[in-house]
Amino acid sequence: MMKCLSIFHSKSAGEKSSSEPKDENRPSKSKSATSSVKSAGSVSSSPRSIPEIYKEKEHTLKKFSFSDLRNATSNFNKLLKIGEGGFGSVYKARIRLSETQIDPIVVAIKRLNKQGMQGHKEWQTEVQFLGVVDHRNLVKLLGYCSVDGDRMQRLLVYEYMPNKSLAVHLFSSTLPPLSWNTRLQICLGAAEGLAYLHEGLETQVIFRDFKTSNVLLDEKFNAKLSDFGLAREGPQGDRTHVSTMPVGTYGYAAPEYIETGHLKSKSDVWSFGVVLFEILTGRQAVDRNRPKGEQKLIEWVKRFPADSKNFGIIMDKRLNNKYSVDAARKIAKLGVKCLYKNPNDRPTMRQVVKGLRDVISESEIGLV
Repeated sequence: MMKCLSIFHSKSAGEKSSSEPKDENRPSKSKSATSSVKSAGSVSSSPRSIPEIYKEKEHTLKKFSFSDLRNATSNFNKLLKIGEGGFGSVYKARIRLSETQIDPIVVAIKRLNKQGMQGHKEWQTEVQFLGVVDHRNLVKLLGYCSVDGDRMQRLLVYEYMPNKSLAVHLFSSTLPPLSWNTRLQICLGAAEGLAYLHEGLETQVIFRDFKTSNVLLDEKFNAKLSDFGLAREGPQGDRTHVSTMPVGTYGYAAPEYIETGHLKSKSDVWSFGVVLFEILTGRQAVDRNRPKGEQKLIEWVKRFPADSKNFGIIMDKRLNNKYSVDAARKIAKLGVKCLYKNPNDRPTMRQVVKGLRDVISESEIGLV
């Protein structure tokens, strides 16, 4: 799992605090149901907040004891560690979700490794948001563990994603390169996950930390967004943005958000544009090991516009020219739109999804 390059402040103390997560959840509404609520913008009642929606959920999340998770990980054995980030360490484990389950299932267990309220707030945010959302392109939270006292423990139990993160595959020199078609499908899956968060729920959710290391891949390389610790509810009513202390990862956060703290769904669109170019180029958003003029990916690709003769220079050499040039140009143009300076000029994620689907349907020519 790619290590977070976060350089911004943590959430401010003034951000709205959520209620403590309960033991069980009810499955969230279907997309069609939530969309109908969303479209009824003229109704007088305000959309419920994520904590309010979470409170009515039951029978989805399991509350594990600390001993359950300690035993499943052989006392958090280093040999079972599969990742580490700002939140803590992640372990591969096997565990039963119920007493009637005969065979344990493979899961990923994330353990908070820092004391204090900030870590707790991110843990709490993740439980509540993942307890509400329900989409094939979002990682599934199976349960959690919360222990208070002198030895506070906060853990999360997720479905296991065997192919790790998009970052691992794009930037590793040891793994086989992702094929062009696989890259297109990952782009589409990640975009659909963001579009669902922005428009498919009763209240809008802004992911706020979209990057390649937060796009996990299942056994079939389907993309699933993970790590909701920094997610926030979007603006409601006549408000155009949410005001927060900027947080995120250097190279991915939208410039207007960094400068003003004004968060909106178009902030996620900017981050998606950065990831599109990472997928095209196989380069990281920021890479200090490259020559000075190439360290910031978005500045470098500007030198090779999609319609220029030299566009092919930016394409990942590991693809060995096995890609559709026309499709690559169209995706680059879509990426440029996502990176427009004025957030109001950027497309919505729904429009991004449509653009990607059009590119994929036009470029299905059997390349591998």
